[in-house]
Amino acid sequence: MKKIDCIGDVHGCYDELIELFEKLGYSTTGDIPRHPEGRIPVFVGDLTDRGPASLDVIRLVYKMVVENKMAKYVPGNHCNKLYRFFQGNPVKQKHGLETTVAEYEALSEHEQKDIKDQFITLYQEAPLYLQEPEANAVVAHAGIREDMIGKSFKNKKVHTFVLYGDVTGEFDELGRPVRRDWAYDYEGDRWIVYGHTPVREPRFKHKTVNIDTGCIFGGALTCFRLPEEEIVSVPSKQPEVPEKFRTFDE
Repeated sequence: MKKIDCIGDVHGCYDELIELFEKLGYSTTGDIPRHPEGRIPVFVGDLTDRGPASLDVIRLVYKMVVENKMAKYVPGNHCNKLYRFFQGNPVKQKHGLETTVAEYEALSEHEQKDIKDQFITLYQEAPLYLQEPEANAVVAHAGIREDMIGKSFKNKKVHTFVLYGDVTGEFDELGRPVRRDWAYDYEGDRWIVYGHTPVREPRFKHKTVNIDTGCIFGGALTCFRLPEEEIVSVPSKQPEVPEKFRTFDE
């Protein structure tokens, strides 16, 4: 059976990512982390923004996914925004993108071209969401409803849901998008592994698990291992920002 290690939103927390790989039993002495049993890392998106080393995360994930074909990746909303920035589209440099752009602009022209080409290739070759039948799982950045699984990546409703969650179009008193709790109503028998919404502890609801434990906000970087159904986390090295974490009515 295929063994996968789903890794939550990294957001430029490179040191924590390396520490997590070490805790998971990967050898990190070579150019990229490798597991002796051939386990496959699966990144759930939002590799960059807000954290101290977004470009190092891009370089590592590009090597693992594109060059060595020994990891997988699905994009998040922050990945989508960085992709549009690199494509030359007018995007607002806020909500964390400004930190990645600052790293990028500090590079030489040659280095800028390299990192831009790497990220564009990584993004363009990635599926919007990933079906892993051998692990009985679907990996999608902000989650996915059961009736959407198998639908085209170009479907606008699916695209919006997977990147942003089940948004209502409204905002709460803190200016955050209001999202419906789609996991509460999930009745499928496949695991849905996702991130996007920072939570203090991995949130299990039916056969879904949110593994964005807010590393960038002082929480932890978390992995969900399949088929073991095991959680492995390392603590964040970033400052605590308590108001960024969400809670749910269970």
